[in-house]
Amino acid sequence: MDRFIPNRSAMDFDYAHYMLTEGRETKEDQTVCSPAKEAYRKLLAETLNMNRTRILAFKNKPPTPVEHFPSENSTASVRPTNSAKPRRHIPQSSERTLDAPDLVDDFYLNLLDWGSGNVLAIALGNTVYLWDASDSSTSELVTVDDENGPVTSLSWAPDGRHIAIGLNNSEVQLWDSTSNRQLRTMRGCHRSRVGSMAWNNHILTTGGMDGQIVNNDVRIRSHVVETYRGHQQEVCGLKWSASGQQLASGGNDNLVHIWDRSMASSNSPTQWLHRLEDHTSAVKALAWCPFQSNLLATGGGGGDRTIKFWNTHTGACLNSVDTGSQVCALLWSKNERELLSSHGFTQNQLTLWKYPSMVKMAELTGHTSRVLYMAQSPDGCTVATAAGDETLRFWNVFGAPEVAKAAPKANHEPFSQLNRIR
Repeated sequence: MDRFIPNRSAMDFDYAHYMLTEGRETKEDQTVCSPAKEAYRKLLAETLNMNRTRILAFKNKPPTPVEHFPSENSTASVRPTNSAKPRRHIPQSSERTLDAPDLVDDFYLNLLDWGSGNVLAIALGNTVYLWDASDSSTSELVTVDDENGPVTSLSWAPDGRHIAIGLNNSEVQLWDSTSNRQLRTMRGCHRSRVGSMAWNNHILTTGGMDGQIVNNDVRIRSHVVETYRGHQQEVCGLKWSASGQQLASGGNDNLVHIWDRSMASSNSPTQWLHRLEDHTSAVKALAWCPFQSNLLATGGGGGDRTIKFWNTHTGACLNSVDTGSQVCALLWSKNERELLSSHGFTQNQLTLWKYPSMVKMAELTGHTSRVLYMAQSPDGCTVATAAGDETLRFWNVFGAPEVAKAAPKANHEPFSQLNRIR
């Protein structure tokens, strides 16, 4: 204690004066005082409560404060409630970094995908490489000729075995990754490069620089079964909903379209269900919510910088969040109500958001160029990112699921006829 602070309200100044004057004399002269004076002293002591020994009194010790909101440095233990979940640790750096030389730094392409067979595919220039996450082995699938390349998009089929490769010359190749064998080449879908693709069972949907979206049935020779026209510029984002009923497309014309499968027609171009015009820059980042079937998240480019949320049944914009930088890709967590976004200038970061509050949970840095491509592991725990800095990074951002889900069994039936189609 540095000093004491007397409590004057607890002091008895009459008693103090007596003890400093008469009281001291009386105590020292007890042996010579008369009986009458001794009786008077005892009576005075009882009256003044002279059994006390302190002149100065201190306030009672203040009660220990109750810390309703413990600080980070607080050592007080807080008993968690049964419903409270412990805060998940989010590593601030990537757990693995691989070189990705010749990765094309183009916002409108889609050059990274992680299949259900736990194999990551990445296109580097004219070559597609496969990285097997189970044993960290790398193999080359195909290198296309210079007149056909570079590779402009790739997408794993749901079975995790077959993979589609879009090329700069407007062609689409379909490969069997197990046998490293090309099954067919699909031509006539587009007039220029194929920058985006998405699977819906045996239907491969392709989006081109020509603004067209084409549904291709890979089981049949005349593969073009539907055509969607609504974009005036390159289609750089395509995503089917989990039910396979709705398709979201984003383009360099700043538009997002929602297409309904039930409205598709092979006879004429299909009309969109919703035309969403709120973005002010190219829309490549699209992500369907895994826990709410009609919720779509979209991200705008450098002139827009927002993440928007849409009710795809009504076409209403539910929320818009300004991220401050170009939105390159979006991924929902499969295990929590969280959304991950990747960005360009100025920080080239990954941002983890809590949904629906959109509070930032973490910002992950490490890339030195815009993070153009993201892909999620089949178990939903790990995210792979590829950037213009020619590196491929792996982040343990979403954490382990409470109950590990078994990988879906491969179903090769939709591709059984491909051996006969060239």
